[in-house]
Amino acid sequence: MRQLTNQLNVSTRGKGFYEFTRSLEEWVRDSGMETGLLTVFIRHTSASLTIQENADPDVVRDMNAFLERIAPEDSSLYVHTVEGPDDMPAHIRSALTATQLSIPLVNGRLALGTWQGVYVIEHRRAPHQRKVVLHLLGE
Repeated sequence: MRQLTNQLNVSTRGKGFYEFTRSLEEWVRDSGMETGLLTVFIRHTSASLTIQENADPDVVRDMNAFLERIAPEDSSLYVHTVEGPDDMPAHIRSALTATQLSIPLVNGRLALGTWQGVYVIEHRRAPHQRKVVLHLLGE
């Protein structure tokens, strides 16, 4: 069994879904491993990760709209407002989504479905450099 780690920086331009599947696939391919498990972890409390459809952009548009409804930017709803009106909703959205994903590696490839992509979900309005840690265990 071998283990590898890496960190990717994913640039965001504000709220939204940012696909980085190709970067994961390239790193896994370069590892030379054939079978294993990739753990993807985001090192932030106001951004998160998801595996979602990457064929129809309406899917991520609808996902964004849903997250806006479930945790709106309304300072009257929150006590924690010192970091701006988008910060506490970002924490809630991050808590309701995922900060870690596990993806099997089969025959040297991520075992994603045909229309699945891996995304950073940026929950803040401002651009950020999000740090995503990768851990691959396999052979």
